[in-house]
Amino acid sequence: MTAVHKTKVRDPLDDKIFYVAVYIILGLLTLITLYPLIYIVSASFSDPYAVLAGRVFLTPVGFSLEGYKRIFANDRVLTGFANSIFYTVIGTVINIVMTVLAAYPLSRKELKGGNLVMMLFSFTMIFNAGMIPNYILMRDLNLLNTRLVMLLPGAISAYNMIIARTFFQTNIPRELLEAAQMDGCSDARFLISVVLPLSKAILAVLMMFYCTVHWNSYFNAFLYLSNDQLYPLQIVLRDILIQAQTAASDVSDAENALEIQGLAESMKYSLMIVSTIPMMIIYPFAQKYFTQGVMIGSIKG
Repeated sequence: MTAVHKTKVRDPLDDKIFYVAVYIILGLLTLITLYPLIYIVSASFSDPYAVLAGRVFLTPVGFSLEGYKRIFANDRVLTGFANSIFYTVIGTVINIVMTVLAAYPLSRKELKGGNLVMMLFSFTMIFNAGMIPNYILMRDLNLLNTRLVMLLPGAISAYNMIIARTFFQTNIPRELLEAAQMDGCSDARFLISVVLPLSKAILAVLMMFYCTVHWNSYFNAFLYLSNDQLYPLQIVLRDILIQAQTAASDVSDAENALEIQGLAESMKYSLMIVSTIPMMIIYPFAQKYFTQGVMIGSIKG
């Protein structure tokens, strides 16, 4: 028997240069993307004077938790956290239920008037009533200063509904429905028992989209809520930051003003970390479905 010698195919010089250039560019892009986050984390754990003096770059300077202590010493932060969690969890559940209930019927070709309904949904993506008409509508519905005003408006996103509809059209075979109907399965049972278990990818994507919107919700709360017990975390953090900056400007003594201004800077970065941690915790669990769901759901409209 003759020995088989495996020869390794070497990449041409042009390919090697290309790979090196790609790695360098990707490395720079990664650094550009990560550095702001690294800086914010370092600044939040640094001494307020070091932050104010601009001496923080990659690592904390003069380790300090003063910014976090000042934030969590305020009872409104815990109330804001609880409100944001409530709005995010309940709002996301409502969003997903409404989106699925709209997207699945519209994915069925036998639905009469489906194209008209899709046109109406698409119309809302282009034209909006505006801030004042929406405010008047919320007032006439007696939703101002209630939790429902943070949940019901925007209960369904036309864009997300189109993605879900496309997913159902391209990934739920017609033969499954026909086989289920032969066994006496109703449409509702088919949706719950067959469609949803096969749609984990798109449901994870919808959950991530809606969670992010609710957690970062600021304008609706600013517009529709005046009761601070209903404020989400974003409004509470904004108020705390404004109070700290105002206190620094009102102090006449230069040394005390400098101290308060440094503390306000430290609190600003601490507030950024506090407000982003929940989404950073959720994302890894949905990440494995994220790309798959978005790509499959947007293949055709």
